[in-house]
Amino acid sequence: MDSLSLLDTLIAFDTTARTSNLDLIDFVESYLTERGFRVTRVMAPEGDRAGLYAAIGPEGAGGVMLSAHTDVVPVAGQEWTRPPFQLTREGDRLYGRGTTDMKGYLAAMLALADNAAGADLAEPLKLAISYDEEIGCVGIQAMIDQLEPAIGLPRLCFVGEPSEMQVTVGHKGKAAFRAVCHGQSGHSALAPQFTNALHLATDFVAELRALQEHYARDGARDEAYGVPYSTIHVGTLSGGTALNIVPDRAELTFEFRHLAADDPDTIRAQIRGAADRVSAAHEADARIEVEEVNAYPGLDQAEEAEVTTFAMAMAQTNSVTKVAFGTEAGFFEALGIPTVVCGPGSMDGQGHKPDEYIELDQLRACDAMLERVLDSLRI
Repeated sequence: MDSLSLLDTLIAFDTTARTSNLDLIDFVESYLTERGFRVTRVMAPEGDRAGLYAAIGPEGAGGVMLSAHTDVVPVAGQEWTRPPFQLTREGDRLYGRGTTDMKGYLAAMLALADNAAGADLAEPLKLAISYDEEIGCVGIQAMIDQLEPAIGLPRLCFVGEPSEMQVTVGHKGKAAFRAVCHGQSGHSALAPQFTNALHLATDFVAELRALQEHYARDGARDEAYGVPYSTIHVGTLSGGTALNIVPDRAELTFEFRHLAADDPDTIRAQIRGAADRVSAAHEADARIEVEEVNAYPGLDQAEEAEVTTFAMAMAQTNSVTKVAFGTEAGFFEALGIPTVVCGPGSMDGQGHKPDEYIELDQLRACDAMLERVLDSLRI
């Protein structure tokens, strides 16, 4: 099967993050098994989602691994003019949720698998197919320990997130937090006698803003990024039940995204120090509880690394780039697998937007790159 036909099939599966992807996984597992791949299914703890590891060719370590996620972002609340879970072709544009992010690459992987089935390989071709990437690389965190026992560690990896087929060697790491601020409830007529949890929260936000200013002014810089420094961002703030009641609880969520040169543990310590300072400035029973709810590592691949030069040759490009969004690449790097990001489509132009589409020439360029990868593995 070619990548266009496979993309048509994949788009029809509604694999919105946090919902079941098992119908798609059943299809992919059968497809790969029929072509001679050794396939391992890794179930999510909840039991309604799964990922796959697959390999063909010589068993054991080595070879090249291609990595994709199956989940997509929601369409609810977006104004689509075309059916999101049906592939619509208009000229050279292919519309549907996930065409760019990132079922286009998954389709190209599966098309390559069809070709690999009849190939004599000196090294294995390996596939990693995950779930729930869109909510913070959650699926791969549950899967990563099974990679080596399932198919052996590859010698390098391509993660196919949309990069317009440019070889991507870097992205920031991320950590996400929830902070719960505890104060005292009371009648608003006597408000100064109580610790207002929203005041705690806003004072903490002010501390986070000051920390952001520090990194913008004095932190590491990497001009390859659109925002060339580490960032701290507050996403939500809630608290209180009525105007005439002093709130005793407020909650905020926030994150930081860090450059490789800025130690994430240092940022974590600075955040917790800020929470302690705000708590100490209020009454003795005031406190802020900070919980880290998710994190993923960044990617900082050397331009002269073997994986980078190999990827540039496969993609037929003479330059590299870095991207603002996160990927699963850092998890593979942490296992000692040299990894780059390179895939079809534009995240800036199409990622997470209504009427998402991919250009046909991007899909064809990806097919050509992956064929060159397969050729490099042949005997």
